[in-house]
Amino acid sequence: MKEIELKDPYTIPYKGIYAVCDKSNEHAEIIEHTNCYAGAAWSKFHYSHSPLILKTSSIGNMIRYLVKTGTSTLELKPSTAAAGIESVVVEGDDIHITYAGLGGGGVGATKCRALADGVNRYECSESGGGRAAKGTIIVPRRERVLVGIDDTDTKEEGATWTMTHNIAEALNCPESVYISQSLVQLFPVSAKTQNCVSTVLEFGCINEKAKQELLETLKAALLKYSVSDQTGMIVLDSFDADMTKTYSRECRSGELTRDYALQYAQECGADVWLDGNGVIGALGALAWFAQPDESVKLSAKLE
Repeated sequence: MKEIELKDPYTIPYKGIYAVCDKSNEHAEIIEHTNCYAGAAWSKFHYSHSPLILKTSSIGNMIRYLVKTGTSTLELKPSTAAAGIESVVVEGDDIHITYAGLGGGGVGATKCRALADGVNRYECSESGGGRAAKGTIIVPRRERVLVGIDDTDTKEEGATWTMTHNIAEALNCPESVYISQSLVQLFPVSAKTQNCVSTVLEFGCINEKAKQELLETLKAALLKYSVSDQTGMIVLDSFDADMTKTYSRECRSGELTRDYALQYAQECGADVWLDGNGVIGALGALAWFAQPDESVKLSAKLE
């Protein structure tokens, strides 16, 4: 029989925890990458009862909490509401997130989250057994940056989704975290390479300098690795992408022109970084960030 040695049997550090805010700091989204989905699913269920939580969702090993910022009073109850998010407070360039929980939920609320990548510092109480516990993590305040990309391949070679993911992974860093990718099924136009799919990348940047460096490097990488001369890259610096939803519906239901896409991008505040014919699909992808299970279905409806 093999004997195992566990350094800390009661701690499973999260892979990473990040938070993005809207411009007014009224809302935030807490994004948690877990090493134990079962525990994260338990948290998702119990945290959904917290007064600050507006919406929860899961994508692979990632749990996302859309929250109101501020402080609330949690009424922790074993088995039914045993853990929650007590407060989300923005202080300058930092966001202070306080979790609380009973028993095993307290362990998750303290050391498991405190030891995650993306956490600058933390404060936590003792946890485990039958105790109630509380932990506060301090993470950088980030703003969401969405990048729509299309037409990087030809009928002979390439695939947009693979190249864009690999570029995003290479760009991932503490200042600009690569959060998600969605593949977006578009209307099968006559000029398609094969499947007529664009992609949207989601990043969380700590400041304007980090954002500009990210986008300049990403553009250079697209120019280097794209095998098409019609690549489109469109950037939306926004907490949500509601202003592009109408266009996305149009792009997924019929054939549009490049001129129309460029006009719409200007009107909705999106920035065109590469203006090939790919801007048509790139703009259509933005509204589908963080919805990869739905964006691949042409019949799916935007919320």
